[in-house]
Amino acid sequence: MAEIIVETHPLAPFLPANAQLLMLGSFPPPAARWKMNFYYPNLQNDMWRIFGLVFFQDKHYFFTENNKAFNEPLIRTFLSERGIAINDTAYQIRRLQNNAADKFLEVVTPVDLPALLAQIPDCRHIMTTGDKATSTLLQLLPAGTAAPTISHPSDTTLADRHLTLSRLPSSSRAYPLALERKAVIYRDYFYTIGLLS
Repeated sequence: MAEIIVETHPLAPFLPANAQLLMLGSFPPPAARWKMNFYYPNLQNDMWRIFGLVFFQDKHYFFTENNKAFNEPLIRTFLSERGIAINDTAYQIRRLQNNAADKFLEVVTPVDLPALLAQIPDCRHIMTTGDKATSTLLQLLPAGTAAPTISHPSDTTLADRHLTLSRLPSSSRAYPLALERKAVIYRDYFYTIGLLS
């Protein structure tokens, strides 16, 4: 049986200096499926459709003109202006089934969370976008930190910084919730933490 290779995260953390929120997913899909060199690059993932609906009432706002790829410069500029950082909870993984499904990801090395937070000193919110991301994050936090659930955040302290943890619905289409309903939950979240007026 062939040995399953260890993949190292292919993207640098996206850490605007003004970030108030750190979004953490699990790990990018295989590169063959990418439509840009940035987070949530798979066209079948709805994260940027959700963002388009939440902030601009247009699910195609962050797409190129033909809607067949993402507008990466627009996404980066928007996130920088809003103070939203993005990375993943896993730095190295093995794909047990050679696909992007979280349930078949084995986390070999988690992200260095204190190092990330040190680069975004104004960040007080961490949001995860799936079960794998949430469970991996909890392993990086002080023992006894409560797991956040959808609509029920939790709190913790890391390196003398108070953090609010929130769990939002996965943007994967495998998560059984309509796009519009996901957008409502995300909209409420961004409003609550002050990134949407």
